[in-house]
Amino acid sequence: MKAEKKKWTKKAAMAEVRLFLTRLTAMALLMWVLFGLIFGICPMKNEDMMPRISSGDLLLYYRLQQSFVSGDVIVLQKDGKRYVGRVAAHGGDTVEITEDAQLSVNGSTVIENDIYYSTPRYESGIAYPVTLTENEVFVLCDYREGAKDSRYFGPVNKSEIKGKVITIVRRSNL
Repeated sequence: MKAEKKKWTKKAAMAEVRLFLTRLTAMALLMWVLFGLIFGICPMKNEDMMPRISSGDLLLYYRLQQSFVSGDVIVLQKDGKRYVGRVAAHGGDTVEITEDAQLSVNGSTVIENDIYYSTPRYESGIAYPVTLTENEVFVLCDYREGAKDSRYFGPVNKSEIKGKVITIVRRSNL
């Protein structure tokens, strides 16, 4: 009777281990699908998006977004480096940074109530005006002076966009 009970207990323990490993595999697969294909997480490495996003904040972004509108915050990969910026213009728009550090899209000066800094041209940047193709967006950082954005590397092709930021985890809450 004792040997039979030990055998049954050993079988039950093995079944529990198999069930645990099956659930662990399913959870790992689900996490890979969620955070490998649908969502992405990246830290904000600098102060280019200040004051809205600070250095050290974690950004959760949605990878499957296909269209972007002005004001969307996106994560992009340009020349092997990851950047974060706000879409200022999209396909078909003509963008110019005026001599008096103003953003102009399609001949109209853009009033940005949430941006507290002027938008200067970069000396070694791109030539204005820039007309975007259908697959391009013009990205600017919120902290406009010295940030690396489309004034530095030019328009961003949609294939270089990793995703649209959907939430921010503040570093003070970590």
